[in-house]
Amino acid sequence: MNFASSEDFAISRDKNDPLASYRKKFLLPVAGGTEAAYFCGNSLGLQPVSTRTFIEQELADWSAFAVEGHFNAQSPWYSYHELLTPSLAKITGALTSEVVAMNQLTSNLHMLMVSFYRPSGKRRKILCEHKAFPSDQYVIESQVRFHGLDPGKDILEVLPREGEHIIRNEDIIECIERNREDLALVLIGGVNYFTGQVFDIKAITSAAHRAGAVAGFDLAHAAGNIRLSLHDWGVDFAAWCSYKYLNSGPGSVGGAFIHERHGEDFSLPRFAGWWGHDKNTRFKMGKNFKPMKGAEGWQLSNAPVLSMAAHRAALEVFDETGMDSLLEKQTMLTAYLDFIIRESSPSLEIITPPARGSQLSVIAHGHGKALHEALLAEGVITDWREPDVIRMAPAPLYNSFYDVYRFGLALRKALGQKN
Repeated sequence: MNFASSEDFAISRDKNDPLASYRKKFLLPVAGGTEAAYFCGNSLGLQPVSTRTFIEQELADWSAFAVEGHFNAQSPWYSYHELLTPSLAKITGALTSEVVAMNQLTSNLHMLMVSFYRPSGKRRKILCEHKAFPSDQYVIESQVRFHGLDPGKDILEVLPREGEHIIRNEDIIECIERNREDLALVLIGGVNYFTGQVFDIKAITSAAHRAGAVAGFDLAHAAGNIRLSLHDWGVDFAAWCSYKYLNSGPGSVGGAFIHERHGEDFSLPRFAGWWGHDKNTRFKMGKNFKPMKGAEGWQLSNAPVLSMAAHRAALEVFDETGMDSLLEKQTMLTAYLDFIIRESSPSLEIITPPARGSQLSVIAHGHGKALHEALLAEGVITDWREPDVIRMAPAPLYNSFYDVYRFGLALRKALGQKN
């Protein structure tokens, strides 16, 4: 594709975009006194127009039925989480028995590590990527300490090579193989939040298994953003949030994947809760915990229906489009943003590699946070990360090529250039 930084080019691309109409299914914020060009879906996705209707239905059922809404609501709350399962299975490339909407991301990582981080003897180390999202770092460190181990010795971080910004997949594989006798768990983000790099989940999983370790992934920046085939890749477990690319609202319900080979292994230790108990006998209030088969057996509490309603509204949009069409547009949209940035300023360094989803991270050499703020004044919402990185996420569901063109105009103005 030959790109052009012209208004006519952007308008033409949008006219030929089969997903262009989906922009109207989302509520766009205002910035700089105008409808924003919103590039922050990797932090918080936009609200679907239908979200209000889905939530209001549950509020109406709560009003009409009170506690009986668990069984008499239009979508009974007792089984509400099951409505989300088919969509999540498609997005993550999983069997329906392998996924469940529950808790939130960090809680799910902790709960899954109860089952899948079982240090024993020499085999007690966890491997993660350098500059993982802080919450992941805190989870890993606290889990290591919980087992009476030393984070300084028992956490292995794979770093970029000197002078580079991304972590080479071959370096991850090499680190796994070099520590094969000591490694208990590999826990890596499917997409690095800072650089936007997509890691080779399939290859990392295979390497972990060859080393006798468990392979788990934080998919916060991957779910709804890249193609996932968790079942076929043999991933042991994964967790994600739903408020970024999945557009389900701030702090909305998270999700978890547990491969089917573990789903019926009731010998695995886990922290139990009554919603993970066999649903056929749950309300008999028995004393002995009997987990359900599959990922549902890791549930703790009953469904947070209001946040699940928002999640359901967002997933309905994914059901309509399918991941294939989203990823096709994503590739073009992100490439166009890449072109616009490189054409607009040689002083900005794109650190996101070609293995990427809907994100570009740029080092704002010599400009600082003032550049981010200048873009915002022009109605362009991006994300600033210390010390000097601007992250941009052109989400294919609601971003347009014209948004990217507007970004170019705002960028050149912020840099003091004539358009």
